[in-house]
Amino acid sequence: MRAVGLITEYNPFHNGHLYHLQQSKILADAEVAVAVMSGNFLQRGEPALCDKWRRTEMALAAGVDLVIELPFLFACNSAPHFARGAVRVLAAIGGIEHFCFGSEAGTLAPLQACADLLSDQEAEVERQSQRLLRQGINYPAARAEILRGMLPDPDVAEVLESPNNILGIEYLKALRQTGSGIQGLTVKRKGAGYHDLQGEGAIASATGIRRMLKDGEEVSPFLPERVALFMRNASAAGETVESSHFLRLLLARILRGTESLQGIYQIEHGLENRLFEAALTATSIDELIEGIKVRQLTRTRVQRILCQLLNEIDEDFAVRFLEQGPLYLHLLGCSRLGEKFLAASRKERRMPLVGNYSRIHNQLQRFYGRKGALLPLALAQLQVELRASDNYALLQRGFSARRQRDYYEPVRRTA
Repeated sequence: MRAVGLITEYNPFHNGHLYHLQQSKILADAEVAVAVMSGNFLQRGEPALCDKWRRTEMALAAGVDLVIELPFLFACNSAPHFARGAVRVLAAIGGIEHFCFGSEAGTLAPLQACADLLSDQEAEVERQSQRLLRQGINYPAARAEILRGMLPDPDVAEVLESPNNILGIEYLKALRQTGSGIQGLTVKRKGAGYHDLQGEGAIASATGIRRMLKDGEEVSPFLPERVALFMRNASAAGETVESSHFLRLLLARILRGTESLQGIYQIEHGLENRLFEAALTATSIDELIEGIKVRQLTRTRVQRILCQLLNEIDEDFAVRFLEQGPLYLHLLGCSRLGEKFLAASRKERRMPLVGNYSRIHNQLQRFYGRKGALLPLALAQLQVELRASDNYALLQRGFSARRQRDYYEPVRRTA
């Protein structure tokens, strides 16, 4: 049973994602599509439009066969960590020969050239990056400048201008660095660009769709029909995020004092003071971010820092976990074909596969041993995921009785 892996956020699932799904299966000659999907917090440091279970239902309705959650610390992190975590999850599932991502380039060669250079010259790239960071240049701009100087072909260097190309480079680099046998493939992105706020034909970017929803505009033409129904149901049920709730939770956490901010992942020395000062006057999320942001920190990185803070991510744990990688696979949903694939690939699986968390403690103890060296780290991963789900529930417009959902929400299934 041939399977193709996808790394996704589906925030929300739209017609561009449907095109990517269909083309990926054709390109990989695959029967099964396996999506590693971010949970309730996303790579750009934002809470998802609606929760991971609702987005799983959207994906299954559109034809995805298996949805596995990407752990919070990888999902809400820089592109290299995001890519490395997702590639590790794909490899741990077992039975996946190909992975396909969307890109503006639409061809693998220039992306692979950049990925190989980053891997081969890693120490030099890091050295020059630190030099440029000290000059006040943010990390993405610094790395792009360095690679342009190293790449002999200016046409290859142009791929660095596009966000999906940049993420694709990180995927290819992660495949190489983790020693994965999975083969990378790419599909040319179709329609509206990543940051475009207007649709093009039947395709709009997820950014554009979220803007339309915020402005009360109709988005149904840009979503598969069944997905549009799920979006309407999520909104009617109060499952979408309320930004004022997000602001208040963050302010309550920050105003506990600067000492309480030390030791949180990515809060470097001195940044705790900026956080506290910004929290004293901010009346919106945008004001809070702008009060924290400095030249060498992108808006996206500030947003991720706020998510790390909200979810109490300890620096020491984060470093250990990012080095080790995910320690269990959280199954969010599957089709009948997906179930057959899981059964066929069971012997190739490298870590425990869990549905809801009702039996997870026993599952982890059986796999790692009651006194196993990795068990405490696996349990710490579990606690982070629980906090992320509980905090996300508090961000929703209707959050009553939605806490501790990981313990009782069933795996979503389709015929």
